Amino acid sequence: MDSNLSGKKILLGISGSIAAYKSALLTRLFIKAGAEVQVIMTPSATDFISPLTLSTLSQRPVFSDVHSSEGWNNHVELGLWADVMIIAPATANTLAKMANGICDNMLLAAYLSARCPVFFAPAMDLDMWEHFTTRANLEKLIAGGNHLIPVGHGELASGLVGAGRMAEPADIVQLVSDFTGQTQDLKDKAVIVTAGPTYEAIDPVRFIGNRSSGKMGIAIAEALASRGAKVQLILGPSNLKTAHPSVRTISVESAQEMFEVATDLFKKADVAILAAAVADYRPAVISDKKIKKKAGDLSILLERTQDIAATLGASKTKKQITIGFALETNDEKANAKGKLHKKNFNFIVLNSLRDKGAGFRHDTNKITILHSDGTMLEYPLKSKTAVATDIVDELVKII
Repeated sequence: MDSNLSGKKILLGISGSIAAYKSALLTRLFIKAGAEVQVIMTPSATDFISPLTLSTLSQRPVFSDVHSSEGWNNHVELGLWADVMIIAPATANTLAKMANGICDNMLLAAYLSARCPVFFAPAMDLDMWEHFTTRANLEKLIAGGNHLIPVGHGELASGLVGAGRMAEPADIVQLVSDFTGQTQDLKDKAVIVTAGPTYEAIDPVRFIGNRSSGKMGIAIAEALASRGAKVQLILGPSNLKTAHPSVRTISVESAQEMFEVATDLFKKADVAILAAAVADYRPAVISDKKIKKKAGDLSILLERTQDIAATLGASKTKKQITIGFALETNDEKANAKGKLHKKNFNFIVLNSLRDKGAGFRHDTNKITILHSDGTMLEYPLKSKTAVATDIVDELVKII
């Protein structure tokens, strides 16, 4: 029996997809893990799998009609009862209704009434999955704090091969188990995280920037928040955003803006994790008009930006912790050690652009953590989500 799920109240919503057959095994696995399962089906879902089957497996009546005497008001009660709501399969139609607050069946009524974390496992054909409206609905749901269970890749009901398969029941159960088993070992700790690039204006059109996407810093912010920390994410220009509802994001553009926000927030912070790729230099003079192309070369005088990491490291108290990042291309460990001591970090996270799959814009990273006491920990290539967990684990050890 999975101790993380033992006694948990699972509200399982099933919409009308051929993948609904997987919901029988999903129900069984949750019950086997010690959870209580209540099933809600859309009317079309009953065409794919029998409510009797799911009622037998869950040992509870299955709801599908909000207008029935049994269903009336249950959507509100179940939304309050559940520890976790999971919609699996979630069709393109159901995703669209969830994203736009449309409530025309009991599953959607329960979703709109839920006060618990909501997971959804999409299931649809390849072209539907890749359609721009589906992508927009996914972004909207994630931005609202819902948790996407990634689709699988393989043969689909249409005969096409590609993305769109509903995740396997065992993987869904493991994901929910990991989520419910997260400890709150950083509860009420105030943490600031910097992430993404900075843009240093040359004129109203051009800027000096870098290739950072902010993925690593956002993953760290989410990992911290999931363990109870009060997180303020200072995010440079990025197309990405956090899906965690309790992370407060402050958007900035330049190194100076990031410096001002970070130094102000650090006064009341317990920890600062400086994952942003901050510009070291900026144009000494910013033109207020677009610089026109002329004959010959153009020289731009650059001046140093204020060093956020060094400033926080010099001002921190004995109770405050600072963690830095070093992205290197050569002499990696020597450069990281120098930065670690110069900027008074408790530890520094090193990654090298020479490691395949590490650095900017990748979904993976390969890191080495160097502590101020000389301890060095090397990790294999992992997803940035897993790397964020490793970094937060190290933080917890020194708090």
